[in-house]
Order: sequence, then structure tokens, then C-alpha cells
Amino acid sequence: MLPLKSVPRALFVAAAVMVAGAAGSVALKPTHMTADDRPALKVAELLPSRFGDWQIDPHSAVVTPDPTLTAKLDSLYSETFNRTYVNSKGQRIMLSIAYGRNQNSQSTAAHRPEFCYVAQGFSMRNEGLAYLNLAGHPPLKVARLLAELDNRIEPITYWVTLDDKAILPGVERKLTQLQYGLRGLIADGMLVRVSSLSPSRDQIDYTLHDGFLADMEAAIPTGFKSRFFGA
Repeated sequence: MLPLKSVPRALFVAAAVMVAGAAGSVALKPTHMTADDRPALKVAELLPSRFGDWQIDPHSAVVTPDPTLTAKLDSLYSETFNRTYVNSKGQRIMLSIAYGRNQNSQSTAAHRPEFCYVAQGFSMRNEGLAYLNLAGHPPLKVARLLAELDNRIEPITYWVTLDDKAILPGVERKLTQLQYGLRGLIADGMLVRVSSLSPSRDQIDYTLHDGFLADMEAAIPTGFKSRFFGA
């Protein structure tokens, strides 16, 4: 073992930096949940069974994860919500929301359609991004996907939120998490997904999603709108 006086000064400096960095990471570790500063968010209580031209269709099934993934989702999220709505024309929208009080990691990505649909055998195609203009909110940036399995063709629209910021997964979400973390905060958030069934690739209609979301926004109590659609 080298005598203490023979250890290069640079090693002492490096060790000091490492210790300071470790201490700083502990000090900056977020501990306060933003959800504690707001009324409790209960998705099933906030979304009515009927709004606009839509009502719950109890006869339609929603694509849900396999039991193993379902167990994982239950451990990651505070609430998972699945309903199918039908309008007077017989058009159906499947709505799925996963809400979690702690969105401080990437583990909650398990509910993203790219993962939960593919895990059930669907092929997935990225259809790009779109912006929805909803009254009282900044333009809502959403992802458009197309899932296919045998004869099932399912257009999908989704986005995620952190606190009252509507964003998309990836760099934007990580940067937003970091912004909250540097303030000592753990943001809550949700993943909102709507989908429908299309008879063919030539008849894919995302405007049906947009109309449904506009009606859904109007039906949510004012104090909670930004939690779903951003502010």
C-alpha cells in the first residue's frame, strides 16, 4: 500500500469530486410529490358514462395487457382505466388511461402502446405526430400509431402528461422530469390513449379520435382539465 504522501494530488481531487457529486445527488433527490398539492385525481370518477354524442358501450372489449404485464402495471400506476364509448352512428372509441402519482422514472413506459400492443402480437407502425387544438389549452402534441393483428386494424392516438404538462415520451419527457427533479419535485402524470377499429388501411380516420377528445375535454371538470390535456 502506498504511503499517503506519495498518492498523487490529482487522485485526491478526483475523489473529492466524486464524494461531492454523490452528496449532491442525494441532496437533489426529489422527495415532494406534486399530487399532494392538488385534489386527488380519480379518473373513473371524472369521466362520465355519457358526454357529447358518446356513451359507454358495455358490449365492446378493450385490448388489455396479458396478466403478467397487468400485474406490473398495477404496481406502477395508481389507477388504470379502460372503457369503450359508442356514438349515435355506431362508431366506437376505446379509451385507456393509466395514472400514476410517481412519474420519476422510465419504468412507467410499460403502458405505452408500442410495448403493450406488441407484447400481445400486434405489429406497430408509426404514423407520425399531430397537434390538436382544444379550447383553453396549448396545442396538444399527440403520437399517431397503427396497430395490426390478423384482420384487426387499429389506429391509435396517445400522449403522456407530467403534472399539468402534456408531452410525448422520449427526450421531452426526460427533460421535463429533470426540471421537476431539480426543484425537488416528483410529478404525477398519466398516459392517455384512444383507438378505434378500421375496416381497411384505406379508411383510417384519426379525425374521429380528435372529435371524441374534444367532447371528452368538455366533459371533464374545469379544475382537472389541465391534468389530462396540459396548460
